Amino acid sequence: MAHIRDEINEKKKACFRLDDEGVLWFKNRLVVPKDIELRKKILDEAHASMFTMHPGSNKMYQDLKQKFWWTRMKREIAKYVSECDVCQRVKVDHLKPAGMLQPLAVPA
Repeated sequence: MAHIRDEINEKKKACFRLDDEGVLWFKNRLVVPKDIELRKKILDEAHASMFTMHPGSNKMYQDLKQKFWWTRMKREIAKYVSECDVCQRVKVDHLKPAGMLQPLAVPA
């Protein structure tokens, strides 16, 4: 991130900016530093909160990209979701297809 800050000061990175508190932004999104624990907390909250209930990687990326940015974010989200045990067990393509419909006997 230090090299991005240097390039911002040299006006080479127009998409990035520093606010008055020294927080780095990419357009209107908060830049998340390369901190594995912090990113994991963000992913955990976005994936397992009771408001989202295990979204797939595309939905999770669409939600997170509104507020956060980091390099290879979409790839990290896809990897995170692919490693979620709950998601893998209930994923639609892992469920058995329903059988053919059978006619019911009409009561006499």
